[in-house]
Amino acid sequence: MKPNEEVNKIMNERFAGDHIIALATISDGIPYVRNVDAYYENGAFYIITHALSSKIKHIENHPTVAVSGDWFTAHGKGVNLGFFGKEENRQIAEKLRIAFSQWIDNGHNDFQDENTIILCVQLTDGLLLSHGKRYEIEFE
Repeated sequence: MKPNEEVNKIMNERFAGDHIIALATISDGIPYVRNVDAYYENGAFYIITHALSSKIKHIENHPTVAVSGDWFTAHGKGVNLGFFGKEENRQIAEKLRIAFSQWIDNGHNDFQDENTIILCVQLTDGLLLSHGKRYEIEFE
């Protein structure tokens, strides 16, 4: 099923803010999983990361990823949107600044460094569980 109003409401309640999800990538046939801070909007998760990180290197070679969070698991395509500060990223960067406001300026991120990027995980399919209901979702 395509995301309907009920699914969108649940996804937004759970993930449209600062939320930790597991992100799985693959390299040389070996899966790698790490927790990341993510923000959800319209069928995609957005993550601030470093362009030279292992997760980005994995995605460059194999863009299919998996994510998992509160009673939700999905597959998607990892897309490097590039430098956090570039004009094309202005709208999503502003939303990330709000969503991640408790920690975004704690010194961990260097927003002058062009290797500080936004990773977009465009979801393709997923399974959402909520109050005894099971939603198998096709995002594309």
